Amino acid sequence: MEELKELIFDIPEDVPPVYFYGPNDLFINVLSEQTECRIVSRGSRLKIIGKARETEAVLAMCEEMIALLRKKKRVTAEDIRTIVHVHSLPAMSENVPENRVAQEIDNQITTVRKTVYAKTEGQREVIRSVQDHDLTFVIGPAGTGKTYIAVALAVHYYIKGFIKKIILTRPAVEAGESLGYLPGDFKEKIDPYLKPLYDALEDMLPRSQLKNMFEEQIIEIIPLAYMRGRTLNNAFVILDEAQNTTFTQMKMFLTRLGHHTKAMVTGDVTQVDLDHRKESGLITGLRVLRAIEQIKVVYFNREDVVRHPLVKKIIDAYDAYDADDEI
Repeated sequence: MEELKELIFDIPEDVPPVYFYGPNDLFINVLSEQTECRIVSRGSRLKIIGKARETEAVLAMCEEMIALLRKKKRVTAEDIRTIVHVHSLPAMSENVPENRVAQEIDNQITTVRKTVYAKTEGQREVIRSVQDHDLTFVIGPAGTGKTYIAVALAVHYYIKGFIKKIILTRPAVEAGESLGYLPGDFKEKIDPYLKPLYDALEDMLPRSQLKNMFEEQIIEIIPLAYMRGRTLNNAFVILDEAQNTTFTQMKMFLTRLGHHTKAMVTGDVTQVDLDHRKESGLITGLRVLRAIEQIKVVYFNREDVVRHPLVKKIIDAYDAYDADDEI
């Protein structure tokens, strides 16, 4: 039987113990329940008793709780559970073997709030492709989960410690509306284009953790134009709605990729909102890059639709209409 270890943690003077312990010692109880350590508190001192690795992990969690309290004054039980979850995962390293990811993802993707399961063969192929390739294109119709599975993979790679940043971007193309007539400043005008990315992240990360990651710029959601001039290292980068990029924008995005970076490009070549005089950078890019073996293209079809069953029929109806129109 492994010998128990005892560690002492002193709450710093600038942090009130009542904030650290939580209402009715809720935070300490969460730490104890989630880690199987016994925690005895007296005043501003904690005694942590348990297996050696567990006690050291709890000590690190306590340090992180202090840092969080200094930053936002108050924390929640959800914050504490997130800290426990992240510390239970492998430490971050820039030299993690790529095959370790492959061993950990099969048909499911682990995020903090939920496990995302691949529901179709196309989605399973995307997971395999991201494991084996630094750049994956995912092409398919609406409802196939292109954006959702990309964001899930980005969160998974972050919490497993394989990347340090998540960058999500979309071209801000006006689909029948003029930004100039929308109310608010530039951020308020551009946010509706980025809303699907926010929605996916909120499904996978607790709101408090998500807020902190935005504040610390661990996660960035930005219009594509803001990518110019950057080099992206140790990141998971997603270009969404890529069918609305121009030739120049697609080339600019693809040449941003740096070391230890995974990238996904998602789009639907049947829903291009560009001016008819401009060719989609996604369509051109697929032609230009087709001979590069390190790049994988995964095509979704109607069988990969994971929304309401009616969506498949809608796609079929539009495909049939387009075919008749071409005759």
